[in-house]
Amino acid sequence: MIRAVLFDLDGTFADTAPDLGRAINLMRTARGLPPVAIADTRRVTSLGARGLLNVGFGISPEHADYPAMREEFLRLYENNLCCDTVLFPGIAELIDRLEQRKIIWGIVTNKAERFARPLLQQLGYGTRAACIIGGDTTGHMKPHPAPLLAAVQAINIEPQSCLYVGDDERDIQAGRAAGMRTVAVRFGYLNGSNPDSWGADHIVSSPADIEKLL
Repeated sequence: MIRAVLFDLDGTFADTAPDLGRAINLMRTARGLPPVAIADTRRVTSLGARGLLNVGFGISPEHADYPAMREEFLRLYENNLCCDTVLFPGIAELIDRLEQRKIIWGIVTNKAERFARPLLQQLGYGTRAACIIGGDTTGHMKPHPAPLLAAVQAINIEPQSCLYVGDDERDIQAGRAAGMRTVAVRFGYLNGSNPDSWGADHIVSSPADIEKLL
């Protein structure tokens, strides 16, 4: 029996791509460069600063300017955290239904807590989530199972009674390693990958499909 549903944040629970793209374009504007189309930044959103800086400036973590530009990007994002970010269609209704059914839900993300917690607060879900585990909470990031195991410890539920829902292969890898049932969503960023190849227990096309699994 499923007693809890845990969600990835970016690309699963909320569409954060517009504001992450905004931060890159603020950097480009400051350098006299034209903006990058959000469609181009959206496809690498799940890769965070690494992917966005590569699209925006063609640099990787090995580049000498990368550390300073990463800090600039994170500062700009933090200052524009929830301008155009919204929940994916159907997520609000799903959360309402989970709460009505007394099914615990929470967030496990690779986004640092300094961004994840205030973002969820601004979206109106910061106090409703039973747990918010960030990429810096345990010292490990997905696909390592430690963040998911920290979540079940926080909510006091055994892993096998949890669904973990994500839009990236590393979400499925982490969920499986933690002993959870896993759900891949087709509506997320996907990072150019095909969810059919990830080995998830379930693949859904909409949040409404998730409730059918409970």
